[in-house]
Amino acid sequence: MTTTAPDPSPAVTSPRRTPTVSVVVPAHDEARTLRGTLEALRSAARTEVAEVVVVANGCTDDTAAVARAAGAVVVELGQASKAAALRAGDRVATAFPRVYLDADIVLTPGTLDALAERLRADGVLAASPRVRFDTSASSWPVRAFYRAYAELPYVRDGLVGLGVYGLSETGRSRFEEFPDLTSDDLFVQRLFAEHERATSEGEFLVAVPRDLRNLLKVRTRTAAGNAQLSKAEPGAGGRAETEVSGGSAVGGPPSFARTTSATSTALMRLALGRPRLIPSFAVYTGVTIASRVSARRRQATAWQRDSSTR
Repeated sequence: MTTTAPDPSPAVTSPRRTPTVSVVVPAHDEARTLRGTLEALRSAARTEVAEVVVVANGCTDDTAAVARAAGAVVVELGQASKAAALRAGDRVATAFPRVYLDADIVLTPGTLDALAERLRADGVLAASPRVRFDTSASSWPVRAFYRAYAELPYVRDGLVGLGVYGLSETGRSRFEEFPDLTSDDLFVQRLFAEHERATSEGEFLVAVPRDLRNLLKVRTRTAAGNAQLSKAEPGAGGRAETEVSGGSAVGGPPSFARTTSATSTALMRLALGRPRLIPSFAVYTGVTIASRVSARRRQATAWQRDSSTR
């Protein structure tokens, strides 16, 4: 894959008011989805003054123009890289708490206010709203997958990521800059102990793939990113001073080892308690296995886009 260096002088616009929260939005050819994301941010922030930094990276469409029309701070990079976009956005953003938002995620009204407030609480270093999966236009296998996925403890209780997460200033100081990893959300989550993470009020809406083919593309990307993260050296990304065991930090350098056994155990317990969900768990397991096999065969972490929702 051919890559290009970032533009030497990124185009940047400036906010008109002093922000109370910064939102960094990496966007690669997201002109069609970005407009809805930025419109939703207006009602998601009713009391906060949000500085929205859109980093258009490697775009061949009107992503930057859409962002400027919405009044966002705009940074343009020649390189198509989410990690590079996160680093560029961090260099431009000025406020804390700081929220990292995917360009296709929709926040419900008041959600950004609640997230910022939660991140100002004592001891809260990382937080995310609750996720809601929009499966209204999806096929049965996709709906079944997300019925199971939504029941996992990782999603219900300890989630930081899947498209949006926020860090306090203290939380952000735990690492120097985003490393060249695909799974930035999982990287961030593993840096914090369970008591340092929180779930805020409000929701974010994820438009899931409409068919099994696109679901497998997305899950292959996730599996490749998780495998990449599991091989990362302790301390990847900077001054991390936590160790993670099963997703809970206990002191020492961070560990990014997979937690497959914990997920399997959770699925078994859920199946025993809610047998009607067994078909959904079977679909989830099948998709997960297939995506891991596909990720190993591809030997790559290239961003495989869900084309069914764009």
